[in-house]
Amino acid sequence: MAQNNVLFTQSGGKLLTFLLEKQEYGIEILEAREVVGIMPIDAVPHTPNFMKGVINLRGKIIPVIDLRTKFGMQPTEPTKEFCIVVVDISNRLTGIIVDFLVGVVTIEEKEFEETPELGSNIRTDFIKGMAKLEKRVIIVLDIKNILSNDELVLIQTKAK
Repeated sequence: MAQNNVLFTQSGGKLLTFLLEKQEYGIEILEAREVVGIMPIDAVPHTPNFMKGVINLRGKIIPVIDLRTKFGMQPTEPTKEFCIVVVDISNRLTGIIVDFLVGVVTIEEKEFEETPELGSNIRTDFIKGMAKLEKRVIIVLDIKNILSNDELVLIQTKAK
């Protein structure tokens, strides 16, 4: 319930939503720093397959991860609709590649449900819950838990 309260007190229930494959995901609006169009990404050797590399965004080197790969989805070639959402993970700017930016939605507390139990072997700490809007279900991500501590250290080290 604590995450639920933070979502509604700090972010006013506002989510930045995007698609991966055909599923809609959202992050708290305050977690997104900016959105940029897909751009050339420089590969970094000896990194996990979900780390696509780094970008130079106005002189700042930012590691970029592919959420499709991280979530075990089929990789695909980027289209012009792909974009990079720059987020703050543990005080480090990180880009996440998404298929399509849907926009900003505001959800009410009654439209939000905690993460359902999906089984003991399934990691769900990166999911805050589900937002139910009319016929849509938005999986609300906990962006700071997308990467494990080991993955975060590795990415931060390789991006320097």
